[in-house]
Amino acid sequence: MPDATRHLTLANGLQLTLRHAPHLKRSAAALRVHAGSHDAPRQWPGLAHFLEHLFFLGTARFPLPDGLMRYVQALGGQVNASTRERTTDFFFEVPPAALAGGLERLCQMLAEPDLGIERQHREREVIHAEFIAWSRNPQAQQQFALLQSVAGDHPLIGFHAGNRYSLVLRNIAFQQALTAFHQRFYQGGQITLSLCGPQPLDELEQLGRQYAGIFEAGALVPQTLPPALAANRPLLFAHQGLPAGAEQALELLMANLADNSPGSWLDALERRGWLKGFKVEKLYAFAGQLLWHIDLKLAPDADSDEALKLLHGWFDFVLQAACAPLNNAFDLLQQRRERSASALELARRDSAGLPFAALDSQARAALEALLEQLPRCAYGVWQLPAAEPLLLNELPTVPAAELPPALGLCDLLPPARQYAALYLRWHVPSALRQRLHGLLVRALQPLQARCERASVQLQFSASGEYWQLRCAGHPAAVIRATGQALALLQAPSIWQPAPPEALALIPIRALINQLPDSVLGTWPETPGSCTLDQALLDGAWQQSLWQGLAVGFDTRAAQALGAVLRGCPGQSATPTPAPLWAGRRWQHAKVAGSENALLLFCPVPTGQQACGRLLAQLLQGPVYQRLRVELQLGYAVFSTFRQVEGIGGLLFGVQSPHVSQAEILEHLRALLSQGVTLDNGARQALAEQFDEAAMANADVAEWAWQTHLATQPGDLLALQRSILMTQQADLDGLLRDLLGTDCAWLCLANSAAPDASWH
Repeated sequence: MPDATRHLTLANGLQLTLRHAPHLKRSAAALRVHAGSHDAPRQWPGLAHFLEHLFFLGTARFPLPDGLMRYVQALGGQVNASTRERTTDFFFEVPPAALAGGLERLCQMLAEPDLGIERQHREREVIHAEFIAWSRNPQAQQQFALLQSVAGDHPLIGFHAGNRYSLVLRNIAFQQALTAFHQRFYQGGQITLSLCGPQPLDELEQLGRQYAGIFEAGALVPQTLPPALAANRPLLFAHQGLPAGAEQALELLMANLADNSPGSWLDALERRGWLKGFKVEKLYAFAGQLLWHIDLKLAPDADSDEALKLLHGWFDFVLQAACAPLNNAFDLLQQRRERSASALELARRDSAGLPFAALDSQARAALEALLEQLPRCAYGVWQLPAAEPLLLNELPTVPAAELPPALGLCDLLPPARQYAALYLRWHVPSALRQRLHGLLVRALQPLQARCERASVQLQFSASGEYWQLRCAGHPAAVIRATGQALALLQAPSIWQPAPPEALALIPIRALINQLPDSVLGTWPETPGSCTLDQALLDGAWQQSLWQGLAVGFDTRAAQALGAVLRGCPGQSATPTPAPLWAGRRWQHAKVAGSENALLLFCPVPTGQQACGRLLAQLLQGPVYQRLRVELQLGYAVFSTFRQVEGIGGLLFGVQSPHVSQAEILEHLRALLSQGVTLDNGARQALAEQFDEAAMANADVAEWAWQTHLATQPGDLLALQRSILMTQQADLDGLLRDLLGTDCAWLCLANSAAPDASWH
């Protein structure tokens, strides 16, 4: 049954969009202000972004400890904001019962912010830290350079992030501009608010009317039209004067561009052995203008001119092709995307006016206009894509079979969720393990691209001596994708390893990616130079031992999965928990980036996991307040409870442009030494997060997998009870143990250990 929607305009001019989605577990709000960085005065670059930051620092009614950020995080939800060129978005996702509290805080902080000069000074330093990280990040700089190729004086070529020098706080004109920007744009006529959740439409409407009415009444302010948009790079496409519906039309075009089925442009490149990497991205959309880019990586021997000519031939084919078949296929894709989307994704799409739907007549006309503006020529042999089997909701027709004994079956996710996850894990002792993994990653890339289009997550990762395949999404799609993945893993059609990542992650994200290896006490080795062949791969599989877990499969789906897993390579095994290291260990990770970054992982004994989770929850606010707000160490500061390779523990992360890793560690140690005070409300809220009906399906599956790796019972009810039974003495005892000199700590940092006390 499709979701029910409602659209209305409040008395203050605010546009309210409501979506009743009974299958959702959570509720979300997405508020879009139709003003962004290009609407701020040019003499004050970063003003719009700066204002977005100031909103989150608390108000007289909801000070920082009770503001939106802390409120949502305490409930295990998500919250963020984004300043774009012509829009600013604020959004959060929480349990349904908490939607009212979150919405009240969101609307109040935007309508009645505290713009005091002291908090401006503090937050400007955070903006400056962001600017430094941005200026040092290769990926960000590559996109900035890409925008510099836009012709003329379009504001896209300007600087809009803001820093210590562009935000001149003591200048009266700047303060007047900041206040004027808020008054001009943060009023009812300039705002679209979308609410989404399992609640009835009438309940959502009541919430919207109650809290969004706080905004001053106003009309939509005409935003200044930009100058002409033109691009002078081969794979950067600029459009002018497109009709309404152009963004949806571009979505259809990009979905087909990313399709690697026979007869497509990507298929033509793959058949020639040229394709090494592909990504297509919308960069800008406003007032009939569109800017989008194809990031194409070709093999050294590829003919780039021929690849470009093939692209232009494909554009011509799409323009000449009948729109109906393309739109029907797009409709199936959009239906799957809508069904798989979270409450937050749905609310954000609704606030942007981009529903998961096929193109209507207006958008079809926009597609034709868009294609007319693209470079085209009659070249190449093309065909419309065949139906995608991964979009079928029916189970594959295969003989029923029992699940292998090495695979556990978890029933935490009811079949009604229409979400399943499969984890397969191999212990691979082969010395060629790392080189073979790179080859298999490359072989899976075309299938992964198809899975991504069909809202299926397919990942093949490596940690220590283990390979892991994870496939999650609609049960029928997971079964089909797994069968194809297992075939490719044993007999890859591509025998070249995947190229290394061309763009480096910021240091803290690179450390997070390396955390599983560090927890296992291993480190990626430098690959050898031997030639890989089928015999070597066969030998590695024959030596491997495998086990896994299936979550969310009903009886019929489990039988179909059993038939697919008959082809699983390796010998059956049982899970064995990862050993815990002794004492304090420092791992020096050599990652790109000049800023100082540190992860501190403090494992918690199995019997104290509930206490550890509550401790992490109570520390979240103080860590943010002390390290980010008071000490201003940097903009990347977080603390949480994380399960890594079956080991649960407290995880702290900081990236700082000016404080050393050793100093970060001392700040964390001092904070832990201050202790925490048990909050009964926080304890109750944390326990409620571990109810299957309140957890995201992916989170349920991941929790089941981590407990499986730890060989612990996957009992959410028992975890809830343990959290509710935790007392102050338990928290004090665990903190005392964690601060003891013999406790296992893991420090993963982009520097050497500060002294000999770490090994």
